[in-house]
Amino acid sequence: MGIMCRAAITNGNGFFEIGEIEVNDPKDDEVLIKIKAAGLCHTDYDSLRWGKQLIIGHEGAGIVVKVGKDVKSVVPGNRVILSWAMHCGHCFQCLEGNQHLCEIASPVAAGGNGYTPGHADPSGTTYQGQPLLRSFNIGTMAEYTLVKESAVVKNHSGKMSFPAASIISCGVMTGYGSVVNAAKVKPGTSVVVLGTGGVGLNVIQGAKVAKAGKIIAIDINPTRLEMAKEFGATHTILADKADTGLLQSAKLVRQLTDGRGADYAFECTAIPELGAAPLAMVRNAGMAVQVSGIEQEITIDMNLFEWDKIYINPLYGKCRPQIDFPNIIDLYEDGQIRLEEMITRTYHLNELNEAFNDLLAGRNAKGVIQFE
Repeated sequence: MGIMCRAAITNGNGFFEIGEIEVNDPKDDEVLIKIKAAGLCHTDYDSLRWGKQLIIGHEGAGIVVKVGKDVKSVVPGNRVILSWAMHCGHCFQCLEGNQHLCEIASPVAAGGNGYTPGHADPSGTTYQGQPLLRSFNIGTMAEYTLVKESAVVKNHSGKMSFPAASIISCGVMTGYGSVVNAAKVKPGTSVVVLGTGGVGLNVIQGAKVAKAGKIIAIDINPTRLEMAKEFGATHTILADKADTGLLQSAKLVRQLTDGRGADYAFECTAIPELGAAPLAMVRNAGMAVQVSGIEQEITIDMNLFEWDKIYINPLYGKCRPQIDFPNIIDLYEDGQIRLEEMITRTYHLNELNEAFNDLLAGRNAKGVIQFE
């Protein structure tokens, strides 16, 4: 008999409910986690329409309850952070150092639409007597979850709250990693951040850690721009909704960067029409980074690429969980990265519908489901 607990379960067609699931003991390479907090982002809302019954959630933190006999990195009682991009360690991409693109275990890179074919083992979790998949193979909006060892990173912080820890594994990592791992922003350079929601704020924090000389935040929401300044923006631009492609904002950026444009620009809006906007912000031979994961077809004026501009679309900030998470924890401990301040509100699991409504309305920098 496994552990009976509550979880948020979607039918994949836009509906979800809070139901009782059964979570079994871990297999040899698995870890049983008591979830203490789960971050919430747009991907979780999107998962309601993936056409699969799933436990919702892909950001989380908790405590190890049990481990399989082959697990070496954690023991019962450890505080841990979960990562949705698992890795096998021996495929082509893993050997290239691209753990986030693992061809065997990464739910996105392996084409699993939120779970990994051949790697997602639903046998450890059941609902109404039937096997149940977990979103991104971790399903963090449940009181307990069962995951592979590569999804677990020990949290060595002595002061970090579980809600703060829970948001590291997607929004913080994506923003910070896009700056530090993907763009490799150099000290003293200029950075533009388009959109100052949860991911954009972490791009700002990453740019500050990288010692960028000028960090310019752009948004249509003045309240978010004030928050951007608190997190490290040196300049802000209040954009106009009618500014197509943010070309007028790009003129203001050039005024702030000696007339040539910024060295780096990061798109964090998730608005397809702004997919090319960072190209308008950067100088010749500058770098534009599409952070928010736009997947729609868009049209780009190739004049924006003139001249020698680089456009990249990194996944998950090129995350290496066992390396990057400890680094982020150390930066937090040293006061260089703020986490608690990013959480606008916490919710109970039975308030998930309200949490989704706040997410869609843009009321939160970050919302978190907190478990008793």
